[in-house]
Amino acid sequence: MTTEQSRNERCDRSGAAIGEIAQPGTAVPREVRIVSRRTEARVVLVTCRSMAEARKIAKAVVAKRLAACANVVSAPVESVYRWKGKVETVKELLLMMKTTGRLKELEKEVVRLHSYEVPEFLVIKIEGGSAAYLKWLVDNC
Repeated sequence: MTTEQSRNERCDRSGAAIGEIAQPGTAVPREVRIVSRRTEARVVLVTCRSMAEARKIAKAVVAKRLAACANVVSAPVESVYRWKGKVETVKELLLMMKTTGRLKELEKEVVRLHSYEVPEFLVIKIEGGSAAYLKWLVDNC
């Protein structure tokens, strides 16, 4: 039986698949409920000028429960964009925030704390994920 066949044969009544996930470096599987239906979960992407700025925004939005979690990607990304008629190239840090419904408040807080005139604020819908993680996300926003 293939892994896909095995996974497809194990579903709960809501249609959420039950999958076996092995931790890196171990062959011991554990059951994880995967929610595949739409959720209110979102990932918001914001680029920042510095580590200090990214950390300041991350701590503020988590403290205010506008995001349950914020990840600062410490390796810089190179951004190329048009600004005021010129093509610019800069090194930035990526801030990824996991949140639910309060997007307008989150955007307002990011704009308030950010040094850019027009900070990036991109919202990505989450189509599914670990039921336990999504519950934690909702409980902490």
